[in-house]
Amino acid sequence: MHTFEELRDRIEQKIAEQPYALRRPDGLFHPISYILSLGGKRIRPTLTCIACEMYCDDYLPAMEVALALETYHNFTLLHDDLMDRSSMRRGKETVHHRWGDNTAILSGDAMTIAAYEHLAKVDKDLLPVLLPLFNQMAMEICQGQQYDMDFEGREEVTEEEYLEMIRLKTAVLLATALKMGAIVGGAAIGEAEILYRYGIHVGLAFQLEDDLLDVYGDPIILGKRIGDDIACNKKTMLLIKALNMAEGEEQAILHEALSMPESQREEKIRVVTGVYNRLGVRALVEDLMDQHNTLAEEALSELSLDQGRANVLRGLVNTLRNRKS
Repeated sequence: MHTFEELRDRIEQKIAEQPYALRRPDGLFHPISYILSLGGKRIRPTLTCIACEMYCDDYLPAMEVALALETYHNFTLLHDDLMDRSSMRRGKETVHHRWGDNTAILSGDAMTIAAYEHLAKVDKDLLPVLLPLFNQMAMEICQGQQYDMDFEGREEVTEEEYLEMIRLKTAVLLATALKMGAIVGGAAIGEAEILYRYGIHVGLAFQLEDDLLDVYGDPIILGKRIGDDIACNKKTMLLIKALNMAEGEEQAILHEALSMPESQREEKIRVVTGVYNRLGVRALVEDLMDQHNTLAEEALSELSLDQGRANVLRGLVNTLRNRKS
């Protein structure tokens, strides 16, 4: 079994070899090459290769699936940045900020097609199983994004609604990456379903950690400014808990801060973060994150294969628990 880092490096090399620089028109394909070159953790494609290797001692059969998933993931980031009007991604200009909205839309659309080009290269006998999984994942991500946008215009969002939204928007991609990789590796459907469940819990914990990092992270390490979620009143688990818990003067302070205009961005972030700190919502979100990490580890114990083969996935849980970006 290869380590996570070894597989990630091989995927990074494979991404760098993609011939987008040779495709025309340059205005369509250069932004695709650009966003894929920005790096990132490559968690999803690496999980695909790990899951495959767990069952067949080889990651290569899953490489095209891994590339399909990573290409689709980066398409979602490209369009997310546009919808959120984000100017920075991994310490670099976002595509829409550098090339304009129209290019971001069109290059993103082309990336979805490129993802299916990769998927079309897998074993034809597996396509009837893999294609519906990929399609379901792609649709659920869109559903999650719509819920996320809907929540921005709502006064109240429950914790259950939020968890379902991040399950769709974030967790299903991690889970599907594992499930598809396992199937390519020859795993039984029951085994693939266990890995899917593991991926859901890891994905939920991952997004909850993202919520925390946006408030408490280091902007240098993150490669972007912190507080964007607070600045745009994004319904994160931190804000949802704060809105539920705040009473009296604290409630008034929070609601007044949320109505501050963009010109008072830094003050708004300072005030809302202060409310979070006084209410102790950071610890509550960390506890919820740990619950899902524990459920992920418990899912791995149900696998029928040699438990040593799942050690890479156990290590991933610990790595994500302590991530800074």
